[in-house]
Amino acid sequence: MLLHVLQDLNIWFTHSSLITDAARSLHLDLSLDHLVLAQQFKQTDLVGDVQRAFDNFVKTGQAWAFLIGLVLGYMLKTFTTFG
Repeated sequence: MLLHVLQDLNIWFTHSSLITDAARSLHLDLSLDHLVLAQQFKQTDLVGDVQRAFDNFVKTGQAWAFLIGLVLGYMLKTFTTFG
């Protein structure tokens, strides 16, 4: 078992070194220093994002649902607690 694993590793290293050598012979630069894939930079506005989220929370009625749920939950807990 170990012999097969070692043989497979040897084959893999041989093939990977052949690919690297071929790329070097074609003068391909394989370094990742110059590789940039679809990056977009956006200025972050944390306070503005929180304000928009809170406005949406109030506008959609979720604030009222939250308050009603708190009151009903507290009343249910009070009426079902013994002692």
